[in-house]
Amino acid sequence: MAITALITMDDLEMAVRLNAAFEQEGHETAMLSSLDDSVGVLNTTDPDVVILTGALSEPLAKGLIALSKRRSVQTLGLIEKSVEEPHIHSEQLGLGAYLIKPVEPAEILAYARHLIDRRELQARTGIVGDSDAIQQVLVKIEQMAPVLSTVLLEGESGTGKELVAHAIHDLSPRREQPFVAVNCSALPDTLLESELFGHEKGAFTGAAERRLGRFELADGGTLLLDEVGEMPLATQVKLLRVLENRAFFRVGGTESIRVDVRVIAATNRSLKEQVALGEFRADLFYRLNVLNIYLPPLRERRSDIPILIKKFAAELSELHGRAFSGITKDAMEILVNAYWPGNVRELRNLIDSMVVLAPGDKIRASDIPSEIREGGERLLPVRIPTQVQGVQGKELEFIFRSLMELKLQVEELRQRVNERPGHVETVHVGHVAPVEYEEIPIAHEIESTAIEVDELKDEYVLYRPGMQMADVERVAIEAALKAAKGNRRKAAANLGIGERTLYRKIKEYDLE
Repeated sequence: MAITALITMDDLEMAVRLNAAFEQEGHETAMLSSLDDSVGVLNTTDPDVVILTGALSEPLAKGLIALSKRRSVQTLGLIEKSVEEPHIHSEQLGLGAYLIKPVEPAEILAYARHLIDRRELQARTGIVGDSDAIQQVLVKIEQMAPVLSTVLLEGESGTGKELVAHAIHDLSPRREQPFVAVNCSALPDTLLESELFGHEKGAFTGAAERRLGRFELADGGTLLLDEVGEMPLATQVKLLRVLENRAFFRVGGTESIRVDVRVIAATNRSLKEQVALGEFRADLFYRLNVLNIYLPPLRERRSDIPILIKKFAAELSELHGRAFSGITKDAMEILVNAYWPGNVRELRNLIDSMVVLAPGDKIRASDIPSEIREGGERLLPVRIPTQVQGVQGKELEFIFRSLMELKLQVEELRQRVNERPGHVETVHVGHVAPVEYEEIPIAHEIESTAIEVDELKDEYVLYRPGMQMADVERVAIEAALKAAKGNRRKAAANLGIGERTLYRKIKEYDLE
């Protein structure tokens, strides 16, 4: 595919060599000097990429970068080796990408082709963003689409898991075959099996005729199992058999049905944590987690927020028949720094409402709802951090890990602890011999007790003989609230539970 490149002449030697390299490969080029009309040249050439050979802080370069952004043209800057922190320098300039001098024209040509291919991929998939996190997602989509292996998509609600699933299907050899999605959390347990595998006439009350399941409907194509972490254990067993044998029985049927389906599973939960808690089968997790893509939340890709806002504003203003010229600088700053528990879906819905309700032709700060302007944290699901930093965080991590182990092995632990009252023994879950610690007040005295983190080893679980699960749970909640200084959202995140669950437990245990 031929490329059209616009090359600045600030580094004349490099510009001449680049021009020759592009033309030798059959690509079109146009040279631009500081004396030329950059707007006119950019409009006349309609380039795929603008290569800035030098003088990146000069008006010509700044103007080209701004024009290219408005027209979705890739910009590639050549930065001098002497520049400190070139990544930050590139971001400040607004470059789409950069290379460090000295660099050969062949390498610049290859990188320019890569940038154009990536932009086309984003246009095809609808996945927008220039951040490293979203670029990694695009790389994985390119790698995974051609193969037939099962894919597990992990990420918070609203991060675009279904969009990625569609992208994998659309770029795969199965693109002409069906793409079928089923939400495992939207159906009762009694209906999910029938929805997935179908049923025969008379299989149960109300089954008036044979019905094909989603696996049969997706035969030859792709099946998306959305919110797979909500699937009941009984159905997980049957799904595992289908993934292993590519065959199943309809509900009430006796005939084995074989299908050729690529499965993509999506979840906003940590399946590893669910496996540890006994809520998800380990063998099914390994079957689903052949290829894995993590979708970053919006707070981990804030640099993409302006790009998303402009995209949504353009799409929605056209949809609603409203002419919007853009968004003010202060409004953009508020939205970039806002807390987005609902991620991209929440951002899009907000832009939709502002496009409809804003009185002017621009989105202004006054058009943004007060709870977002004031920086409040809305109580929506957030990804649970896997590790908490700091001394207090380590104490909480230790207590929560102890709680999980106790839930799975409580009977074994009760048999192994010393029954003498008032004595605390550390019960080893692995191969190291038990180690005794000084007695640590565990119940109501925990707030006045300092636990030395260096003494707490990952291999051990502290347990006081006679404690019930409720006692351990109460201790963990009290410690979490103390560490979070009363912030219930943070305490819930540190414990790995929902805020509603935390509120219910606080009321249950009559905690302040």
